[in-house]
Amino acid sequence: MSAPPAAAPLLTANPSRRLIAIDALRGLVILFMLLDHVRETFFLHRQVGDPMDVATTEPALFFSRTLAHVCAPVFIFLTGLSAYLYGEKHSGRAAVAAFLFKRGLFLVLLELTVINFAWTFQFPPTVIYLQVIWAIGISMLALSALVWLPRSALLALGLVIVAGHNLLDPLHFPQGHALHGLWAVLHDRGWLVWDETLRLRTSYPVLPWIGVIALGYAAGPWFGKTARAQQRLTRLATSVGVLATVFIAMRWLNGYGEKPWQAGADGLQTLMSLLNITKYPPSLLFLCLTLALGLALLMLLERQQGRRAVQWLALLGGAPMFFYILHLYVLKLLYLAALAMFGQNQGGYFGFDHMYQVWLATVALGIALYPAAAWFARLKARRRDIAWLKYL
Repeated sequence: MSAPPAAAPLLTANPSRRLIAIDALRGLVILFMLLDHVRETFFLHRQVGDPMDVATTEPALFFSRTLAHVCAPVFIFLTGLSAYLYGEKHSGRAAVAAFLFKRGLFLVLLELTVINFAWTFQFPPTVIYLQVIWAIGISMLALSALVWLPRSALLALGLVIVAGHNLLDPLHFPQGHALHGLWAVLHDRGWLVWDETLRLRTSYPVLPWIGVIALGYAAGPWFGKTARAQQRLTRLATSVGVLATVFIAMRWLNGYGEKPWQAGADGLQTLMSLLNITKYPPSLLFLCLTLALGLALLMLLERQQGRRAVQWLALLGGAPMFFYILHLYVLKLLYLAALAMFGQNQGGYFGFDHMYQVWLATVALGIALYPAAAWFARLKARRRDIAWLKYL
């Protein structure tokens, strides 16, 4: 894998340091996502729940899945942050609101069609899974209205949603109730029946994610044109400290939005129990832990932005939607090819025997797909006259 050319437009825009770090963080979590999707494709016979069963989940599988928890919070937080930077570049909130609305609709449509087909290879579909791209799209639609709030009000709203939505956990509406569909979309993961031949699964209830994207937008001025790097890093470090403190304190108290952790047979089992938190919908503790890790990585990448590895990650992070769609179809075709050649070797599935094979396959696939993603990122940066490229 060769380094991107020093004059690549994506990496030389001034000021570049903050933007390289943002793209590099996207690139890094894309690799975490790739690991999780390789697991879901070739380790499906060892499915894990949410939260996971610590007693039956091997540490390699547990920590691989836990690492992937970082992806959605970081993607959605950076979506809000990038929306602020887009407005700074394109003269204000009206441009931001319009772009967020159009791109949000585009992502929802993409989830319902191209992405759902990549997961199921069924047409017409009988089941549609409303997953992370759907959640990002709906969050963008919500943010297109919320950007008109004062920044202080937007920040307060984001904090209230993220910190307070677990108070709504006991609230449920059964199938047939007038509020069932709305509540399934907002907070209560469940099934929506469109008609007798089509069902929709709200895998990513969107209310907490709207809070996350609002916080990302509110953090935008830290990365603005006039922001000072040292001040930004100080604010990021303070945020990491606050998030980590809230996680540790509330997890130790063993309540609010999570099942209690338990001391295990050894330190590793106890650590796994402490980190065994809820993603669907993401609990307060889930978001505290994952955003703390994401912001810590953002600080590290900004400090190391001159290194070649960070430049590689930034180029990969410059085309996240392109990579997302590409890797889903490649994984599906690879699975079908393996199934045709080797048959079902894990019950009703073809799959790997060990988690280290999942990691090796992830590395191999990341290297194989990198040139295509880098090519598209350079094209997107070079051809700003092609308007639809910015949607990918």
